[in-house]
Parts: sequence; structure tokens; C-alpha cells
Amino acid sequence: METTGKVTLVGAGPGDPDLLTLKAVKAIRAATVVLVDDLVSPEVVALASPQARIVHVGKRGGCKSTPQAFIERMMVLAAREGETVVRLKGGDPFIFGRGGEEVEHLRAAGIHVEVVNGITAGLAAVTSLGVPLTHRDHARGVVFVTGHAQRGGDAPDWQALARAAQQARLTLVIYMGVSGATHIQEQLLSALPADTPAAIVQHASLPQQRQAVTTLGELAATIEREQLASPSVIVVGDVVRGIAEARRAPQVRAA
Repeated sequence: METTGKVTLVGAGPGDPDLLTLKAVKAIRAATVVLVDDLVSPEVVALASPQARIVHVGKRGGCKSTPQAFIERMMVLAAREGETVVRLKGGDPFIFGRGGEEVEHLRAAGIHVEVVNGITAGLAAVTSLGVPLTHRDHARGVVFVTGHAQRGGDAPDWQALARAAQQARLTLVIYMGVSGATHIQEQLLSALPADTPAAIVQHASLPQQRQAVTTLGELAATIEREQLASPSVIVVGDVVRGIAEARRAPQVRAA
């Protein structure tokens, strides 16, 4: 079925509108319908045309969410009506954003769909602390993993991830892991030393950003003591050791 409309999945990044790509800004401004995720900042939504129809379709762990099937149906119907639809998603659409599912559904419905990448929260979080995700002396790679298992699905094998991180010198970047931090900590300690550096960053890139630097052995206790909550990113690995040195040097800002 041919349609005159189209859908673009746009990564809104971690929240700071200055971190949007030029392509993302162009897509948002051109949209006639914008479906907005819960974690997209108001400053990013404000870039849409005053004539655009803004629909908030919140999807956030632990909160009441708009059913995914309903969101997909809205995109298809709007595109078939000739609308220029932007699905505005926090971070990057293809990193824990269910973008893959939405692209598959839209293509199956015969809808033209494009994807505009955004800066993922894990990258913005460590950059805000002045350290990298990879480093020739500290980390040869990085693993992005969700701490939130799909209902009825398998949880990550944290012990296997810990062994891989130890053997291959990898940085672990854990999304949606605050509520399960105690379990994650216990499992990672099966192969990683308790003094492995760790950091927790809440609201990465936003004015209300909060963070704490700790060790894997103190991860859950630090989250509780500092009252860090979702949305937060947990970073585990030797790259975090560089935070003290980075704070003594000129600050590096995400750009």
C-alpha cells in the first residue's frame, strides 16, 4: 500500500538540545506530527513547528506507559493520512529504544521510514565526567547492556559479562540498572574485584545531573546513600579511575 506520508525515528539524545545532530533538528522542524517519549526534554520538543501536533507517548520503566502496539498503530495511521511523522526517542533509537521493533512494523505496513541517530546516554554520561568509554591503557572495548529484563524474558548473564570484562578489559555501561543494582553488583563481583571503579550518572547532560563515583563493592550502598534514581547510567571499569585526574585538568564538555 503506497502512502504519501513518512515516519522518521529521531534520537533526541540524553536531553541537552545542543547535543542534537543537525539532521535531527531538521527532521523535528519539518514534522507535522511528533510522538514524544517520556525522557525527551521539553527544550528538544520546543524545536517542533508551532503547527505540529505533539503527542506524548511516555514509555519509562516502572511508570505507566503507552502500549507499544498503540504507538505503532498511531504512526501507521498518521503516515497513511499523509503526515510527516517524527517518533522522538530519548538517546538513540537503536540503543534500548525499541527502534528495531518500530522499523520492522512500519516496513511491514508499507510505510517509508528513516532513522536519525542520537547520542546515547551512556556516552554522554561518561563524557560529562571527563573520561572516555575506551582507552588504550584501561579499556579495549565497551559493552552496552540493559539491567531491565523484558517481562518473561531472560535477564543478562552478569557473571558471563563480568568474566568478559575482566579478561578483555571492557567497560560495562548499564542502562536501567538502578533498581536491580544489588543483584547486579553481587553477580559482577563473581569475576570483578570489589575495588573495580564505578560511577552512577543520573539525568546525564541536563542541568539537574547528579553523579557519584565509587567502587563495584560499594555500588548499591552508594546509590542508596546518594538517593540516585532513574534515569541513571551505571559505568563499571578502569576508565573511571581517570575521573580524579580529569578533574585536576581542564574540563571536557560533550559536543
